[in-house]
Amino acid sequence: MASEGKHLVFVSKPSGYELLERDGEPPEPGAEVEVDDGVRYTVIKLAPSPLPQDDRTCAYLQPA
Repeated sequence: MASEGKHLVFVSKPSGYELLERDGEPPEPGAEVEVDDGVRYTVIKLAPSPLPQDDRTCAYLQPA
C-alpha cells in the first residue's frame, strides 16, 4: 500500500485518535503542524505506518 510522496499523521484528540494522509515528506519531530480542524499540533515522533503492508512514515502528533 505504498503511496509515493505521501505520509500519515496520527492525531491525538480529546475525542480519540485520527489517522490522516498528507502529501509530501513528513514533518520533523518538534515541528508544529495544523490539521483540518484548524488546531495546531506538535510532532512528537516519526515511526512506520501502523497499517499493515504500508511503508509510509507516520508522524505522531499531540496538541501544541
